[in-house]
Amino acid sequence: LEKRLDKLKKSKAKDSQTKAKEEAERSALEKIQQVLMDGKPARSVTLSDPEKDAIRHLCLLTMKPVIYVANVAESEVADPEKNPFVQEVAKLASDLQSGVVTVSAQVEAELTELPSEDRVEYLKSLGVSESGLGNLIRATYSLLGLRTYFTSGEKVAYEDFVAAGSLAAAREKGLLRSEGKEYVVQEGDVMLFRFNV
Repeated sequence: LEKRLDKLKKSKAKDSQTKAKEEAERSALEKIQQVLMDGKPARSVTLSDPEKDAIRHLCLLTMKPVIYVANVAESEVADPEKNPFVQEVAKLASDLQSGVVTVSAQVEAELTELPSEDRVEYLKSLGVSESGLGNLIRATYSLLGLRTYFTSGEKVAYEDFVAAGSLAAAREKGLLRSEGKEYVVQEGDVMLFRFNV
């Protein structure tokens, strides 16, 4: 940070657009440097959108979002907030603008050994509806702003594809059809996924 700040202070940008970007970066870096000196992560600084854009190329580690994962005993899975250590982690995470997920490593290990039909029953017996790993995945998706979705497109059975000779020939013969996200893929399906980037 210090080297970058020195470079920005010495910079003599000619055009106003470059000057504005450098000023935004300098302003953001000064704020971040002060917070880092206080022992806090860079993500605790409130930055404007131009400042965020200006420092994105630096890929500062403490700007990355964080989730704290607390391991609890099997008996505490249903109500982990009663655990004093989880309370401490939750307080720390709140102070650092981060999330907390509780997981029982013991329960997760047992779940991997159970057949899939027994897992739901086992989780219900513990008083939860989803495993800690599922909660962690959901929290991670939320933190990163990710979504899961399914694409759909044209599909044709493999036998029809081989008989037609090519995808274009299968299309001409009317063997291709479009399916939506509710379609269950069958053995031998040849699929074409359509998407926009």
